[in-house]
Amino acid sequence: MKATDSLVSFSSIHRYNKPDFTELQDLLAVEEPLQIRLEFEQNGEWHKKDLLVTMRSPGNDFDLVTGFLFAEGIIRNHSDILLIRYCQKVKPEEKGNVLIVQFVKGHPIDLKKLGRNFYTNSSCGVCGKTAIEAVKCENGALPLNKQWQIDPETILSIPENLQSSQTAFKYTGGLHAAALYDQNGKLLLLREDIGRHNALDKLIGASMQANIELSKEKIVLLSGRVSYEMAQKAINAGISILLAFGPPTHLAVALAKEKQMTLVGFLKNESFNIYSAEERIKIVGKKIV
Repeated sequence: MKATDSLVSFSSIHRYNKPDFTELQDLLAVEEPLQIRLEFEQNGEWHKKDLLVTMRSPGNDFDLVTGFLFAEGIIRNHSDILLIRYCQKVKPEEKGNVLIVQFVKGHPIDLKKLGRNFYTNSSCGVCGKTAIEAVKCENGALPLNKQWQIDPETILSIPENLQSSQTAFKYTGGLHAAALYDQNGKLLLLREDIGRHNALDKLIGASMQANIELSKEKIVLLSGRVSYEMAQKAINAGISILLAFGPPTHLAVALAKEKQMTLVGFLKNESFNIYSAEERIKIVGKKIV
């Protein structure tokens, strides 16, 4: 997870545009973790505190952290900050992803408030962690069962099933959804929430309470995009095929490839992109561009 100056990266994908598959290069949004550390003086002594890790698009990091600290009430003016710099004593893969914010002497810091607000961030699998090391997914690769493959037409049938089943979304248009399907595209469970992370957590929890094994030839569909933490949640739950209406980030794709999770994005009525582990989808008549 080394910082990059670019906001986009290239990835090889398989695009299905009914009825043909094409192998080509696609652009992905770059996503990297940013760890924020605070240095402040209290009672004549200087202290250091890891605040949190947040996922972001690289670039303008000083603006990001300044705006964040102001919006959270940690600073009132830009003059409360003595300096902001990148930490140099980090692993090579963390270079450019750890920021140190030093406050002016005597700037008041409420440690109890910081602990409540950031260390126990609820719905996000990454945001709120205090060190980049804690972000990494430790689960092993998902097994590839080559006897089980999904037909492209089954995947194309799934969006209509979700849209017709999202009751609350019909009235508000403001909810994310996560849905569970069997290998034939039959809807098994659906959960909605204003937070996309919460919707997936609810679906995973409902599956556990219903004694449904997510690792047993199941498909999960997300209504939004797939970030690193969403892919991480899915892999931790044993989900082997993850579909989404939106695009994945480059870190989500990298993780999906590493853990052998089939990741599909830009799912529409007649097309979709496969970003990883295409072995679980029946691919015929492939063209290379």
